[in-house]
Amino acid sequence: MKIMTFKTKLASLFSLMLISLITVQAQDAKALLDEVSSKVKSYDNILIDFKYSLDNAKEQVKQDTRGNITLKGEYYFLNMLGVTRISNGKKIYTIVPEDEEVTISTYNDEENKGISPSKMLTFYEQGYTYNMEHLKNINGRRIQFIKLSPKNSNAEIKNILLGIDMQTKHVYKLIQTDSYGTSYTITIHSFKTNQVISQNLFVFDEEKYTSKGYYINRLD
Repeated sequence: MKIMTFKTKLASLFSLMLISLITVQAQDAKALLDEVSSKVKSYDNILIDFKYSLDNAKEQVKQDTRGNITLKGEYYFLNMLGVTRISNGKKIYTIVPEDEEVTISTYNDEENKGISPSKMLTFYEQGYTYNMEHLKNINGRRIQFIKLSPKNSNAEIKNILLGIDMQTKHVYKLIQTDSYGTSYTITIHSFKTNQVISQNLFVFDEEKYTSKGYYINRLD
Protein backbone atom coordinates (compact mmCIF):
# COMPACT_ATOMS: atom_id res chain seq x y z
CA MET A 1 0.00 0.00 0.00
CA LYS A 2 1.35 3.43 -0.91
CA ILE A 3 1.79 6.12 1.69
CA MET A 4 0.07 9.48 1.30
CA THR A 5 2.01 11.86 -0.96
CA PHE A 6 3.11 15.34 0.13
CA LYS A 7 0.34 16.96 -1.89
CA THR A 8 -2.23 14.61 -0.38
CA LYS A 9 -1.08 15.51 3.13
CA LEU A 10 -1.04 19.21 2.28
CA ALA A 11 -4.54 19.02 0.85
CA SER A 12 -5.67 17.24 4.02
CA LEU A 13 -4.09 19.91 6.24
CA PHE A 14 -5.54 22.67 4.13
CA SER A 15 -9.04 21.20 4.17
CA LEU A 16 -9.04 21.28 7.94
CA MET A 17 -7.61 24.80 7.96
CA LEU A 18 -10.11 26.14 5.41
CA ILE A 19 -13.08 24.50 7.06
CA SER A 20 -11.84 25.86 10.43
CA LEU A 21 -11.53 29.26 8.78
CA ILE A 22 -15.19 29.16 7.68
CA THR A 23 -16.32 27.81 11.03
CA VAL A 24 -14.28 29.40 13.83
CA GLN A 25 -16.17 32.03 15.49
CA ALA A 26 -14.70 34.89 23.96
CA GLN A 27 -17.27 37.70 26.13
CA ASP A 28 -16.99 40.21 23.21
CA ALA A 29 -15.15 37.75 20.99
CA LYS A 30 -17.67 34.98 21.63
CA ALA A 31 -20.61 37.24 20.77
CA LEU A 32 -19.03 38.08 17.42
CA LEU A 33 -18.11 34.47 16.73
CA ASP A 34 -21.61 33.32 17.55
CA GLU A 35 -23.00 35.85 15.09
CA VAL A 36 -20.67 34.59 12.38
CA SER A 37 -21.57 30.98 13.12
CA SER A 38 -25.27 31.74 12.98
CA LYS A 39 -24.90 33.16 9.49
CA VAL A 40 -22.82 30.22 8.27
CA LYS A 41 -25.36 27.71 9.55
CA SER A 42 -28.13 29.49 7.68
CA TYR A 43 -26.61 28.82 4.24
CA ASP A 44 -27.46 25.83 2.08
CA ASN A 45 -24.01 25.92 0.48
CA ILE A 46 -20.88 28.10 0.40
CA LEU A 47 -18.52 28.69 -2.53
CA ILE A 48 -15.15 30.27 -1.76
CA ASP A 49 -12.22 31.45 -3.86
CA PHE A 50 -9.09 32.01 -1.80
CA LYS A 51 -5.37 32.66 -1.68
CA TYR A 52 -3.26 30.29 0.39
CA SER A 53 0.24 31.27 1.60
CA LEU A 54 2.85 29.24 3.46
CA ASP A 55 5.81 31.10 4.98
CA ASN A 56 8.79 30.01 7.09
CA ALA A 57 11.52 32.66 7.14
CA LYS A 58 13.99 30.45 9.02
CA GLU A 59 13.78 27.72 6.39
CA GLN A 60 13.48 30.31 3.61
CA VAL A 61 10.27 28.72 2.40
CA LYS A 62 7.51 30.82 0.88
CA GLN A 63 4.68 29.56 -1.29
CA ASP A 64 1.52 31.19 -2.62
CA THR A 65 -1.30 29.51 -4.48
CA ARG A 66 -4.94 30.04 -5.33
CA GLY A 67 -7.79 27.63 -4.85
CA ASN A 68 -11.51 27.21 -4.38
CA ILE A 69 -13.85 25.10 -2.28
CA THR A 70 -17.56 24.30 -2.31
CA LEU A 71 -19.19 23.32 0.98
CA LYS A 72 -22.61 21.77 1.49
CA GLY A 73 -23.34 20.16 4.84
CA GLU A 74 -20.85 17.34 5.28
CA TYR A 75 -19.88 17.47 1.60
CA TYR A 76 -17.06 19.47 0.06
CA PHE A 77 -15.18 19.83 -3.21
CA LEU A 78 -11.72 21.41 -2.98
CA ASN A 79 -9.27 22.41 -5.72
CA MET A 80 -5.74 23.51 -4.76
CA LEU A 81 -2.17 22.90 -5.93
CA GLY A 82 -3.45 20.82 -8.81
CA VAL A 83 -5.16 18.45 -6.37
CA THR A 84 -8.90 17.81 -6.18
CA ARG A 85 -10.41 16.64 -2.90
CA ILE A 86 -13.99 15.36 -2.67
CA SER A 87 -15.94 14.36 0.43
CA ASN A 88 -19.38 12.76 0.38
CA GLY A 89 -19.68 12.65 4.16
CA LYS A 90 -18.45 9.05 4.34
CA LYS A 91 -15.32 8.91 2.23
CA ILE A 92 -12.68 11.40 1.13
CA TYR A 93 -11.24 11.14 -2.37
CA THR A 94 -7.95 12.93 -3.07
CA ILE A 95 -7.17 13.09 -6.78
CA VAL A 96 -3.60 13.91 -7.85
CA PRO A 97 -3.34 14.01 -11.67
CA GLU A 98 0.42 14.62 -11.55
CA ASP A 99 0.90 11.24 -9.87
CA GLU A 100 -2.08 9.59 -11.60
CA GLU A 101 -3.29 8.51 -8.19
CA VAL A 102 -6.49 8.66 -6.17
CA THR A 103 -6.30 8.21 -2.39
CA ILE A 104 -9.48 7.04 -0.67
CA SER A 105 -9.85 7.38 3.09
CA THR A 106 -12.65 7.31 5.64
CA TYR A 107 -14.29 10.61 6.53
CA ASN A 108 -13.32 10.74 10.20
CA ASP A 109 -14.76 12.51 13.23
CA GLU A 110 -11.97 15.09 13.29
CA GLU A 111 -12.86 16.34 9.84
CA ASN A 112 -16.58 15.86 10.43
CA LYS A 113 -16.33 18.44 13.18
CA GLY A 114 -15.17 20.99 10.65
CA ILE A 115 -17.42 20.19 7.67
CA SER A 116 -21.00 19.96 8.80
CA PRO A 117 -22.67 23.38 9.33
CA SER A 118 -24.25 22.03 12.50
CA LYS A 119 -20.83 21.12 13.95
CA MET A 120 -18.31 23.29 12.15
CA LEU A 121 -18.60 26.21 14.57
CA THR A 122 -17.76 24.38 17.75
CA PHE A 123 -14.07 23.47 17.54
CA TYR A 124 -12.96 26.70 19.24
CA GLU A 125 -15.17 26.03 22.25
CA GLN A 126 -12.88 23.27 23.47
CA GLY A 127 -9.12 23.45 23.63
CA TYR A 128 -8.72 27.17 22.84
CA THR A 129 -8.75 30.51 24.60
CA TYR A 130 -9.72 33.48 22.47
CA ASN A 131 -9.44 37.25 22.70
CA MET A 132 -10.36 40.28 20.62
CA GLU A 133 -7.34 41.69 18.83
CA HIS A 134 -6.92 44.69 16.52
CA LEU A 135 -9.49 46.19 14.17
CA LYS A 136 -7.94 46.97 10.78
CA ASN A 137 -9.10 48.75 7.66
CA ILE A 138 -8.15 46.55 4.70
CA ASN A 139 -9.08 47.83 1.27
CA GLY A 140 -11.99 49.77 2.75
CA ARG A 141 -13.23 46.81 4.80
CA ARG A 142 -13.31 46.83 8.63
CA ILE A 143 -11.68 43.56 9.68
CA GLN A 144 -11.86 42.52 13.33
CA PHE A 145 -9.20 40.01 14.36
CA ILE A 146 -9.68 37.41 17.09
CA LYS A 147 -6.75 35.42 18.49
CA LEU A 148 -7.22 31.76 19.40
CA SER A 149 -4.55 30.01 21.47
CA PRO A 150 -4.54 26.28 22.27
CA LYS A 151 -4.82 25.39 25.95
CA ASN A 152 -2.51 22.44 25.38
CA SER A 153 1.03 23.83 25.68
CA ASN A 154 2.32 20.89 23.63
CA ALA A 155 0.08 21.57 20.66
CA GLU A 156 1.79 22.05 17.31
CA ILE A 157 -0.44 25.07 16.64
CA LYS A 158 0.93 28.15 18.44
CA ASN A 159 -2.05 30.38 17.67
CA ILE A 160 -4.68 31.25 15.09
CA LEU A 161 -5.54 34.81 14.10
CA LEU A 162 -8.98 35.05 12.57
CA GLY A 163 -10.13 38.14 10.66
CA ILE A 164 -13.86 38.83 10.37
CA ASP A 165 -15.46 41.33 8.00
CA MET A 166 -17.61 43.47 10.31
CA GLN A 167 -20.09 44.34 7.58
CA THR A 168 -20.85 40.90 6.21
CA LYS A 169 -19.90 38.90 9.34
CA HIS A 170 -18.02 36.51 7.09
CA VAL A 171 -14.49 35.27 7.72
CA TYR A 172 -12.00 37.19 5.58
CA LYS A 173 -8.62 35.89 6.71
CA LEU A 174 -7.04 33.17 8.83
CA ILE A 175 -3.39 33.12 9.90
CA GLN A 176 -2.25 29.94 11.63
CA THR A 177 1.22 29.83 13.19
CA ASP A 178 2.75 26.57 14.34
CA SER A 179 5.45 25.79 16.90
CA TYR A 180 8.02 25.43 14.13
CA GLY A 181 7.65 29.03 13.02
CA THR A 182 5.63 28.29 9.92
CA SER A 183 2.61 30.46 9.19
CA TYR A 184 -0.28 29.42 6.96
CA THR A 185 -2.49 32.23 5.69
CA ILE A 186 -5.83 31.91 3.94
CA THR A 187 -7.34 35.05 2.45
CA ILE A 188 -10.85 34.83 1.04
CA HIS A 189 -11.38 36.74 -2.19
CA SER A 190 -14.89 35.56 -2.97
CA PHE A 191 -17.58 34.22 -0.61
CA LYS A 192 -20.80 33.15 -2.32
CA THR A 193 -23.75 31.41 -0.73
CA ASN A 194 -26.83 29.45 -1.78
CA GLN A 195 -25.63 28.87 -5.34
CA VAL A 196 -27.03 26.40 -7.87
CA ILE A 197 -24.60 23.46 -7.87
CA SER A 198 -24.66 20.04 -9.50
CA GLN A 199 -25.82 17.17 -7.32
CA ASN A 200 -23.02 15.12 -8.88
CA LEU A 201 -20.34 17.55 -7.68
CA PHE A 202 -19.63 15.40 -4.63
CA VAL A 203 -19.87 12.03 -6.41
CA PHE A 204 -16.59 10.23 -7.15
CA ASP A 205 -16.60 8.30 -10.43
CA GLU A 206 -14.01 5.58 -9.80
CA GLU A 207 -14.37 4.04 -13.25
CA LYS A 208 -13.44 7.37 -14.84
CA TYR A 209 -10.03 7.26 -13.17
CA THR A 210 -9.30 3.54 -13.38
CA SER A 211 -9.95 3.73 -17.13
CA LYS A 212 -7.22 6.39 -17.30
CA GLY A 213 -4.78 4.12 -15.49
CA TYR A 214 -4.86 5.92 -12.15
CA TYR A 215 -3.65 3.98 -9.11
CA ILE A 216 -6.37 3.72 -6.46
CA ASN A 217 -4.75 3.94 -3.03
CA ARG A 218 -7.22 2.73 -0.37
CA LEU A 219 -5.97 3.73 3.06
CA ASP A 220 -8.58 1.73 4.98
